[in-house]
Amino acid sequence: MDERITVEVSNGVADVRMVRVDKMNALDDAMFQALIDTGEALKSRADVRAVVLSGEGRAFCAGLDMGNFAKMASGERRGGDSLVKTERTPGGSNRAQHAVMVWRELPQPVIAAVHGVAFGGGFQLALGADLRFVTADARMAVLEIKWGLIPDMAGMVILKGLVRDDVARELTYTGRIFNGEEALKLGLATRVCADPRAEALALAAEIAGKSPSAIRAGKRLLNMVEDGDQHAILKAESVEQGALIGSPNQIEAVMSNLEKRTAVYAD
Repeated sequence: MDERITVEVSNGVADVRMVRVDKMNALDDAMFQALIDTGEALKSRADVRAVVLSGEGRAFCAGLDMGNFAKMASGERRGGDSLVKTERTPGGSNRAQHAVMVWRELPQPVIAAVHGVAFGGGFQLALGADLRFVTADARMAVLEIKWGLIPDMAGMVILKGLVRDDVARELTYTGRIFNGEEALKLGLATRVCADPRAEALALAAEIAGKSPSAIRAGKRLLNMVEDGDQHAILKAESVEQGALIGSPNQIEAVMSNLEKRTAVYAD
C-alpha cells in the first residue's frame, strides 16, 4: 500500500494521498488494491472524523494504466462473463467498482482534492467522494468512450445523482474534456479553488470539530437518499434522530453552545 498511497492522520483528519507520481497516479492493479485496502482500513478508525483524498505530483489520477489497454488490444485481457461472475461486495461492487464505492461507504465524509487531470477511472474515483474541490484549470472527462468502453467503476450509479440525465449522456457519449469551472456549473464539483488540498484539509478540520455521531448519521441518511424510497428514508430519519437525541455527543453539542465554548466530542 505504501508504494501507491500514503495516509497521515492528525486531529481527526486522514490525509490520503496517491503517490504514483511517475504515472500521474494511474490505476494499475496495485493502485486498485491500495485504494480498497486504505478505504477499508479507515472504516473502522474511530479517531478519523473526515478524509481528504488527493494525488501527489501533476495530477489527481490519470485513469486506467495504459498497460491495461495494451492487454485489451492484444487479447491478453478479455471481458465476457468473467466481469459479470466476479466476486462482489455486499453492496454489489466488483473489485474496480469497490475502489470507488469504498469512499462512498466510509462512515466519515470524504473530500476529493482534484488538480491536473481526472480522466476516466480517475474521474469516477473523484465522484466517489462526498465533495469535490477542484482547480479552475483541472481537466476531467468520462473518457472511456475514447477506448471503446463505458464507465464501469460505479460512475453510472453516482453520476445520476449529480447531473441531469441528458448531461450524463452527453459526457458519456462524447468523452469530451471539461475544466473545473464547467464542472462546478454542471454540478460535478463542489468548489473551485486555487489550492484544493489546502481548502479540503481546512474544511475537513472544521467537520472533525463537529459531533462525529451526527456527521456519520447524516452520511448514512444522505447515502440512503440515493436509492431509498420515501417511506424508508422518513423512517430512517426518525431512527437516526432517536439514537442521537440525549446521546453524550448530542448533549455536548448543546452544552458547548449554551456555555459558549469549544465542544469536546467522544470518538
